[in-house]
Amino acid sequence: MSRRLLLLSNSVSYGQGYLEHAEDAIRAFLGDGVNSIAFVPYAGVTISEDQYAAKVRAHFEPIGYAVVSVHEVDNPEDLVRSADAIAVGGGNTFRLLQQMTETGLLSVVRERVIAGVPYIGWSAGSNLACPTIRTTNDMPIVEPPSFAALHLIPFQINPHYLDAHPDKHQGETREQRLLEFVTLNPDTTVVGLREGSILRVEAERMRLLGDRTMRVFHGAAEPAELGPDEELSFMLNA
Repeated sequence: MSRRLLLLSNSVSYGQGYLEHAEDAIRAFLGDGVNSIAFVPYAGVTISEDQYAAKVRAHFEPIGYAVVSVHEVDNPEDLVRSADAIAVGGGNTFRLLQQMTETGLLSVVRERVIAGVPYIGWSAGSNLACPTIRTTNDMPIVEPPSFAALHLIPFQINPHYLDAHPDKHQGETREQRLLEFVTLNPDTTVVGLREGSILRVEAERMRLLGDRTMRVFHGAAEPAELGPDEELSFMLNA
């Protein structure tokens, strides 16, 4: 598979602007060979598609990449097929998958990325790259026909992974929820991707970018911490 993926946990880091923390990683990933980006705004709910596209355009265009949103054209499939890269924004993952399925873009995006077109996703956009969206943090405000997603990687991602547990809070921790998932799905690996962290995938190689480790859950095994300096490509062979 000729996939090229840049999967971000979040779009904003504390004290920084929109996608600012990922700017160097985005530049290095896209390089000089990309001019046009097809943007998918469907995860946005409390922001209009026009507003979302403008927000993303304001980040990408100053660093040399033209952005056209799929909602701005008559034929979104043609846009995705002709763009040099694809970006899928964060928001509500259930809404994103529902719209991607209804418009037919889910299969088109997968086809393009498998062929080598660069894919950038953040939050919900990173969830969409997984086999399913079952490890999203989002509320199911709509009901897609299936939880099956792009399946560009063989493992699940839990974006915005948190270790902290609020004082006196008696509810489940994020870790407890993910342990429930791997208990019932013991053959599926889940990556808890902390804020500011990015996974870069180049065909059969993968690296963790940023200065934090990621937490990896699999079956009954004790959750493991893997860092930016470690070889992670084995996870693509699961």
